[in-house]
Amino acid sequence: MLNSRRHVLAVLMSLSLINAADFLAAQTVSRDSSAGAVQVQQIVSGLDTPWAMAFLPGGGMLITERDGRLLHRDAGGTISEIEGVPEVRDAGQGGLLDVLVPRDFATTREIFLSFVKPQGRAGEGTALARGRLSDDARRLESVEVIFELAPGSSGGRHFGSRIVEGRDGHLYLTIGDRGDRPSAQDLGVENGSVVRVARDGAIPADNPFKGQAGARPGIYTYGHRNPQGAAMDQQGRIWVVEHGARGGDEVNLLAAGANYGWPVISYGRHYSGAKIGEGTAKPGLEQPAHYWDPSIAPSGMMIYSGKLWPQWAGHIFVGSLKFDLISRLAGPANGLREVERMQWPETARVRDLREAPDGTIWVMSVGNGAIYRLSPG
Repeated sequence: MLNSRRHVLAVLMSLSLINAADFLAAQTVSRDSSAGAVQVQQIVSGLDTPWAMAFLPGGGMLITERDGRLLHRDAGGTISEIEGVPEVRDAGQGGLLDVLVPRDFATTREIFLSFVKPQGRAGEGTALARGRLSDDARRLESVEVIFELAPGSSGGRHFGSRIVEGRDGHLYLTIGDRGDRPSAQDLGVENGSVVRVARDGAIPADNPFKGQAGARPGIYTYGHRNPQGAAMDQQGRIWVVEHGARGGDEVNLLAAGANYGWPVISYGRHYSGAKIGEGTAKPGLEQPAHYWDPSIAPSGMMIYSGKLWPQWAGHIFVGSLKFDLISRLAGPANGLREVERMQWPETARVRDLREAPDGTIWVMSVGNGAIYRLSPG
């Protein structure tokens, strides 16, 4: 059973085992970083395969668990399950995945979810739904699917599934190749792409392939393997981070209509050790802003504002599922490099990272089933 920190504190205090100050101290540790001491406070525990988190106005937050549970944590720390989530296919890497709270939530109370939608005999595919969060945050209302991957894919891997609200108000959704490598070069399907849709699912008039014969109109970029992290920087640019095979995890800066090369070019190799495609470069195909070899299995991406750590302004933070760390990247797009690895007991299989409105950094650990809040020491 999932217990909130407030409930645990109440129980412990009622048993006279610990006082409030001691409890909070026990949940906070100091860790070293290039910017000095970082205070790491456990905020949520007991999560079952968490995938994403998003902040609500007033101090609350939403949390997804891959088996289909959407959780609400209020400003006081109480956690409850939200009803009305669409049916998800919980298999392999699939399930309930990302959650987005748009900038106008205070007015609309709309939220967006990415998930794996059962598609009958056709298999399953990445989908995007919107719904209205009830005033008491207990249920989703008026839920509708506004986009889903063209049917025809099966197997429980490479769903992508991060959502970013662009400065233009449109939604950018990452989709993996679904394990079908050649499909990432086929504009007739959305596999291995980033799609761009309006809030109601309509296709924006300036999408690069809208009106092109044989192309899916939602595609914004293509040639991706499995982007499990995405974020917008302070200039309004959209970045993604994606899994390579054996080596070749990539950070890419998106440009409308661009082809990022998978599986024609890659800095990795197949798990068998065999060469991938035609090498590491080819005219007309984009180069990554950064790549890792060996792979770190990246998931979750945050671009920091500099609010509490001015020296980290504009830096990219990426979680690692393989090496249990946070990778910090800095520099221009044509010279991006990894400048620090934060590897602590709290960074076990990092799935998501977010900057809170107050400038603190929140880290979701699948390995610990927990969420941590980072603040300057």
